[in-house]
Amino acid sequence: MTRGSTADSNTKTEYTPATAIASPQTALQPEPMAWLALALTPGLGQLRVARAVERVGSAERILSLPLTELEALNLPAASAQSIHSGASMAEAEKEYKRVTEAGGLLITPADAAYPERLREIFDPPVVLWLRGDPTLLAWPGIAIVGTRQPTPYGMGMAQMLARDLAAHGLVVLSGMARGVDTAAHRGALEAGGKTIAVWGTGIDVIYPKENTRLAEQILESGGTILSEYAMGTFPAPQNFPIRNRILSGMSVGVLVIEAGENSGTRITARCALEQNREVFAVPGNVTTPNAWGPNTLIKQGAKLVATWEDVWEDLPTQIRLEVEERTGAASTDASGASTLFSQPDLPAEQRLVFDLLRPDEAVQIDEIVERLEGKASSSEIFAALFELELSGKVRALPGKNYLKAF
Repeated sequence: MTRGSTADSNTKTEYTPATAIASPQTALQPEPMAWLALALTPGLGQLRVARAVERVGSAERILSLPLTELEALNLPAASAQSIHSGASMAEAEKEYKRVTEAGGLLITPADAAYPERLREIFDPPVVLWLRGDPTLLAWPGIAIVGTRQPTPYGMGMAQMLARDLAAHGLVVLSGMARGVDTAAHRGALEAGGKTIAVWGTGIDVIYPKENTRLAEQILESGGTILSEYAMGTFPAPQNFPIRNRILSGMSVGVLVIEAGENSGTRITARCALEQNREVFAVPGNVTTPNAWGPNTLIKQGAKLVATWEDVWEDLPTQIRLEVEERTGAASTDASGASTLFSQPDLPAEQRLVFDLLRPDEAVQIDEIVERLEGKASSSEIFAALFELELSGKVRALPGKNYLKAF
C-alpha cells in the first residue's frame, strides 16, 4: 500500500567516516562534528538545522558565522548565542567523548554511511547515535511493529514472520518495546539474521530493562542499536512516537501485527504512507481490540500477510535482486521457512495433543485431558506435552495452559 512519492531534495556531501568514527582515539572530522554541535544546540530542531545548512552550504561554516548572520538565518536568539559563544561545540566535544567511551558511533548527513532511505523523509535526523554494525543501515529491511500487549497469536506471528524474513536476507527493524517488537527481534535472532533496534532513548539507556539481554544478543549477532537521542536520554513518552518515522523511513515496508485503535503503531503506519513505503498487515480476530489496527489497514488497501512470501512478492524487483545477491541464493526458495499450519511427523499420542491445540487460544491441561478421554491416558498426555514443549512445537503458559507454536 503506497501513497504519493517523495523526492530526495537533500544534497549529500561525499565524506566517508569509517576511520573517523570507528576509533575512540580519533577525533571526529570537522563537518560531522559541526552537525553534532548544531543538533545539541538548544532551540534547534531537525528541520531548522537542515534548512540552515542547506542555505549556508555546510554545518562547519555555520559555526564560524558572526552573531548577526546567525540571527539572519532565523535562528532563535538563544540558539545563535550558543553557537557564537562556542557552547554548542563544547557540548559536542563532551558528547563525542561519551559516545566513544561507550563504544558507539556517530553518523550525520555529511557521512556516506548515513542511510539513503532516511534522507528521503521530510525530517531526517540530524545525527544518528549507533552501536553495532553501521553497514546494516544500507541493507533492505522490513519494520515489524505492533502492540505492547499482544495475544499469543500476535506474538507467534511476529516471531514467525521475522524469523522467515531474516532467514531470507531482509533486515528486521523494530523498536525493542515489549510485545510485538520483542518477538520480532527474537525471531530474527533465531534465524541467524540481522536486526536493527531503533530506540527512543540514548544508546546507553536500555528500555525496557527486561530486554537488557536482548540488546546484548542483537549486538553479539552483528546487529545494530540506533537512536536520534543523545547519550543518557531517558525514556520520555514523547520520544517513541517521534522515533517511529525512523523505523518506517529506513525500511522498504512496514508490517503491522496487532494494534488497537489508539495504538502508537498507527503513527508508524501513517509515516510509512507519507514516506511512500509499502504497508503490510496481519489480519486478526475481529472480536479482539488488537485486531482493529491491522484489519482497518487491510480495508484501506494494505497487503494482507499470512506468510513471509506475501511480503516478498510485493517488494520492488531491485530490492529482491539486491537481497538475493547479498545472500548468494534465491530468497524465494521457501525451504526452511515456517508454514502457518505445519504438520510435523509425530508419535500417535503427541499427534493427538498437537492437533487439539491452537496457535491463537490457550487450552488448559484439564480441558486437554477431558477432551482426549478414551484416546490417551493422563500420563500419556503429560508425557506428550513435555516432549512437544521440548521440541518447540508447543508453548506452555502460566496456569498449565498450552498453545501450538508457529
